[in-house]
Amino acid sequence: MKRHLRQGLLVVLLLTLVFTLGWTYENQASKQQHTEASYALPARYQKMKNGIMVFCYHRVLKTSMTTEIAEKLSNNSQLHEFNVPASAFAAQMKFLKQHHVRVISATTMARMVQSHRPIQGKYAVLTFDDIDRSVIDNAIPVMRHYNFPFTAFVITGNTGEYREGSQMATWPQIKQAQDDAGQLMTLGLHTHNLHHLTAKMEPVFLQPHYFGKFQRDFAKSAVELKEHTGVTATSFAYPYGGGNAQINNFLAQQDLDWVATLDSGIVTNETNLNETPRMIINQESWPSISAWFK
Repeated sequence: MKRHLRQGLLVVLLLTLVFTLGWTYENQASKQQHTEASYALPARYQKMKNGIMVFCYHRVLKTSMTTEIAEKLSNNSQLHEFNVPASAFAAQMKFLKQHHVRVISATTMARMVQSHRPIQGKYAVLTFDDIDRSVIDNAIPVMRHYNFPFTAFVITGNTGEYREGSQMATWPQIKQAQDDAGQLMTLGLHTHNLHHLTAKMEPVFLQPHYFGKFQRDFAKSAVELKEHTGVTATSFAYPYGGGNAQINNFLAQQDLDWVATLDSGIVTNETNLNETPRMIINQESWPSISAWFK
């Protein structure tokens, strides 16, 4: 067989394999998404006239051939549920501005709840988990444009690393973002090195024998954040959404204003700030979220 013919057949086989895998994984991803719980605002909150909605973003990605191929070839929920296109993010921030939504800092939210006075009107708090490069490059400039405050939760032991399809921001990049955003930017903790799963796909920090490690990891993350940014953290975001009673009690004893979960809901003056609900922002959840503010 001639060399050019062999090369041509190899190319055809590779293309066939790529498109077959793409079709397979795309269908698996579609099935996975349809079987998971909805990220839309739960019905019991949709008619509430007052409260604070805490937004949770992860990655804010510019559309490219690379991201499109990655999404088609993978059924990883990180790529399908926790990504927001940069154009959609910009439109969402524009929506908040045009609809005169009061975007407040998490510190202001904590003070409002701790006052125990009923919250009048609707407010938004913006948060970002992990703080990868896409947040630095694509989200922060938009929020600076609208003068919106926000909180970014840092995995202090993973800065600069590549994980779950994302390039984490380095400490110098985070420090530069602080300088650029000024008082708009607040930093919180997202563990030091316990943001991963066991072989059974369970959060490692929730294993019964890990409580001591969690305590030490929390202390380490606070030290690292202070050392690299000068910030004494007053907030913590659970990896994978939530903790258990033992960890909840431990965090309640720390000098924290609030602890972020991924439980959907609206913050009121009766909310336990040690289990603050947040809304994951993606294509599925945004229609119900924007409808609540209209």
